[in-house]
Amino acid sequence: MNSFLYNEFIFSSRYRIWRHLLYWTFHVAIWAAFWVVMGVPLSYGRQLLNMVMWVPAFILFGYPLVYGAIPHLLLKGRVWQFFLFVLLWGVVGLYIDAGYRSYVLIPAQEAMGLDNILPRGPLAFCYLCMTTSAASPMVIKFFKLWTIKQREWIRAQQEKTTAELQLLKAQVHPHFLFNTLNNIYSFSLDNSPKTPGLILKLSSLLSYMLYDCKTDEVRLEKEIDIMKNYIDLERERYGNKIEISWSVEGEIKDKLIAPLLLLPFLENAFKHGVSEQIEKPWLGVDISVQQGTLRCKIANSKNEYVPESDKGIGIDNVKKRLAFIYPGKHELKINDEGSFFVVSMMVVLVDELPAASFSPASMFISQPTQHETSVPAYR
Repeated sequence: MNSFLYNEFIFSSRYRIWRHLLYWTFHVAIWAAFWVVMGVPLSYGRQLLNMVMWVPAFILFGYPLVYGAIPHLLLKGRVWQFFLFVLLWGVVGLYIDAGYRSYVLIPAQEAMGLDNILPRGPLAFCYLCMTTSAASPMVIKFFKLWTIKQREWIRAQQEKTTAELQLLKAQVHPHFLFNTLNNIYSFSLDNSPKTPGLILKLSSLLSYMLYDCKTDEVRLEKEIDIMKNYIDLERERYGNKIEISWSVEGEIKDKLIAPLLLLPFLENAFKHGVSEQIEKPWLGVDISVQQGTLRCKIANSKNEYVPESDKGIGIDNVKKRLAFIYPGKHELKINDEGSFFVVSMMVVLVDELPAASFSPASMFISQPTQHETSVPAYR
């Protein structure tokens, strides 16, 4: 499908003459064979000559329909005008048929000394041959122009999707940075000696978001390292008041993932769960990659009397980006279990290989993601 949409010979104006020569050669050969099969007492060579001599009449009758009626009437939605023009032009075709035979074809055949020459005057089978000869290029032109419009529509949708993804990532960045800077600011007020180390970790986060996140995909290892830096920043903030478990298993090397898909859930766990916990809070992160599938589960304790929100900017953007980037290849479950909150995400990853050719059709094959309301408790 992709190779047809962008076939240069079919759509490039450089090959227009060659396309016409190829079409009429094929057309003449087929019609000559048709008349032989129908039992007309002429050789195939003579039939070829007759059909070649008919080509100017076919062009005179067919091209106004192909280059006038199709693009300027039918494809612009002027259907009734299109059919009216075809009917009127069909009447004109009667005179084109009779006039061409009487004043061009027959005199030329007589000058060449040919026998079995058609008589002058109206002939139904000649008119039928001319009209059907116009129908084929009309169908071809219609589907060619329709394909061009589809290609332009696909390109526009691709550009729209790219712009929306860039906007979503741009919304994630300041939201995440705002909370992280607030954490470091609290340390600087106390003149903590840990502040330089925290600033260094923040610089790695800034570098990640300013440079790495400009690409469509990043190494999974890098995303996980940034998550660990974020947890270290939060651990310094909470000290021994929080219990954190961290587990990474499986084949995380040489895997690619869209940037900033995991961080917003980690940020949400601290912001809406741990920070509002009266008793000792806890956080658990399990990440595993098996057979090219990433599974990430983030669970955190929370104040069961404070409803958890999954509609923040960061979480909402992740849902949209998952639908854009991994249609039919992801699963997201967000569950409030009262005293704790669980986010489970599954994404089918790709290996770190040279980028494959992009298929526009793939932007539109999507399946809705279901957000279930119950999952097993975090273990």
